[in-house]
Amino acid sequence: MPRVAAFSVLAVVLLPKFISAQTYSATYLPSNVPPTTEEGQTGTNQCGTGLNQTSDCQNLYINSVTDFCLFAPPNPGADSVIGNTERIEVAWCTKNGTGARLIPDGAIKGAHFVQTPDFVQVTGIGDLTLLNIPVGDEGGELDPHGADGNGNPIGGLVFSSAFGQLKQIHEWTNFMAADQFCIRACKPGPMAPIFCQHIYDVMGCAWNMPANYDSGFETCVGDSGEPMGVYGTSTFFQGQPVMPPAHPRPSLSSCTTLSTIGNGFLISGTTVLPPGVTLSPSSGPLSAVSAPTPSSPTSAVLPGSPSIAASSPLNASLGSLASSQASSGGSGALTPTATNTISSATGRFSAMDGWECSVLTVGLSFIGSVLGTFLFL
Repeated sequence: MPRVAAFSVLAVVLLPKFISAQTYSATYLPSNVPPTTEEGQTGTNQCGTGLNQTSDCQNLYINSVTDFCLFAPPNPGADSVIGNTERIEVAWCTKNGTGARLIPDGAIKGAHFVQTPDFVQVTGIGDLTLLNIPVGDEGGELDPHGADGNGNPIGGLVFSSAFGQLKQIHEWTNFMAADQFCIRACKPGPMAPIFCQHIYDVMGCAWNMPANYDSGFETCVGDSGEPMGVYGTSTFFQGQPVMPPAHPRPSLSSCTTLSTIGNGFLISGTTVLPPGVTLSPSSGPLSAVSAPTPSSPTSAVLPGSPSIAASSPLNASLGSLASSQASSGGSGALTPTATNTISSATGRFSAMDGWECSVLTVGLSFIGSVLGTFLFL
């Protein structure tokens, strides 16, 4: 039976099963979404655009290899395995401006974006413990349905501009583990629930989305391949005694590679330093400074990065700013403003605008001339 005809028969056979998945009460954009979209939601869909490493935003974007998001736990800890936190995951994104948390540069070791006629997906590997997934967690699956239809996470939304203008994607699936991830967003239409199945939650990334999971970064055009679980006119269901192998990887073309991806921010725990900051190699460890919440990590030196002494004037400045933000409803994470420089000689945090420097220069010149006058009297 030809592929298109077989899928047409499959769609008719499975239509009653997926009818609820294709019926939506609303379609949103980030600009008009309400604060929450499902009963019992712990996060928010009104995320704004600010930088916030304690954000509870639950909106994902999947647009390109340099612009995508993943769901991961809101808090660190041994109990934050995906199986325990699937209902409350929050968004972590590669790019700033979504109102979600930023994925720290270096956390993603490999990301492979594929655009097909029926879906877009990103598959890859990384140190996802930096996204609060505990070491050794083999992970689980997240999707817009869940056991009660409210989604895992509850109220989690996905948006994409990969199919034209930015729109909400109603069918998607995202597997997360401590060292591997995959996410697929299906083009709206009758085939979306079939290519973005959500009933194979223990089968993992490689079985559901056979693709490249190596290190490195690339973007490709690809064929849609076969839907997960569909073998000709037969459909495998999880729990059956014989598990069929994963489908072969669909063919790819027009691939381009990138050396790296990232956002340029220096992130440790809930502390964020903006692009342009220079750190002294001779300084001590970078202390995490955050709003005073009991769940906030107070960790960790960025691997391979130069660092700042915990007692340095920078940390005092960060602490002061974090306290100020916390008292005014801020997150405790630093909001990027002007390009900042840390002097290796003094360890001080300088953030002067040009006009301030001019005023200071004129003032110093005036004081120098007055002192010179007195010296000659």
